[in-house]
Amino acid sequence: MTISHDFSGVIAPVLTPFGDDGAPDAARFVAHAKWLLADGCTGLAPFGTTGEANSLGLEERMGLLEALVDGGLDPKILMPGTGLCALSDTVKVTRHAVAKGCGGVMMLPPFYYKAVEDDGLFAYYAEVIERVGDDRLKIYLYHIPPVAQVGLSVALVGRLIEAYPETIVGLKDSSGDWDNTRALLDAYPDFTIFPGSEIFLLEGLRNGSAGCITATGNVNARMIRNVYDKWRTDAADDLQAQITALRLTLQARPTIPMLKAIVAHFRNDPGWARLRPPFLPLEAGDARAGIDELTQQYGFELKAA
Repeated sequence: MTISHDFSGVIAPVLTPFGDDGAPDAARFVAHAKWLLADGCTGLAPFGTTGEANSLGLEERMGLLEALVDGGLDPKILMPGTGLCALSDTVKVTRHAVAKGCGGVMMLPPFYYKAVEDDGLFAYYAEVIERVGDDRLKIYLYHIPPVAQVGLSVALVGRLIEAYPETIVGLKDSSGDWDNTRALLDAYPDFTIFPGSEIFLLEGLRNGSAGCITATGNVNARMIRNVYDKWRTDAADDLQAQITALRLTLQARPTIPMLKAIVAHFRNDPGWARLRPPFLPLEAGDARAGIDELTQQYGFELKAA
């Protein structure tokens, strides 16, 4: 059976650039988003972990989303992150995303309080859905226990699908645990599931996933897309080995600072290296060493947008 996914392929959680004043730089943000689509991304997930979303205020998120739509991006290919600890904040940014016509939203569980029960997490998502009160709302659950420390059990995912089958439509699994991704794929074969790293792209596709949502799509979408496009061919395993090796090399350093250093270097735009505290830029020598390793080992380059 062929499953239809509203989102599929290679989706990048878009990096957020900051200006000299520390505010988000909407012009750079929109330009980078357009470049990502030209480089092979099939969709974009602004305001995820890679986009430093939890260092952004509500008005900053909504302003950047409006900049994307006003800048000509089709909102149907946008899956902005809207999950926040305060339920009212989640409702506000989710309503805004729906009003802007976004194809979906990616929603973290409330993550400040630890060791919460599945019943509490179910109640959170249920109340968001009821308060937003819009049939257009499509939620992609965001499971990232290494960072959030609050995860979404396989059983809870099933409860949410059963209760809200037209609204809870997918999930990004950033657990880094293939066994968990496989368990979800086996349990819910008609559900749209994305591994959170291209390391699991080929294995995921062979088991029914929709593609991947991956931080390194910000700099390597073209190679990752090649695996997605050719996963049924004899070349697939070799292509997967290439993107896995590059990913492991890249993530040997702090991922978000390294990604921004790469963009800054290849676009000759030092401003791209800025991060919002608590993140700090890489030391110049460390960034240079990482870029040299990528270029020398893989012939890596990032052509200017």
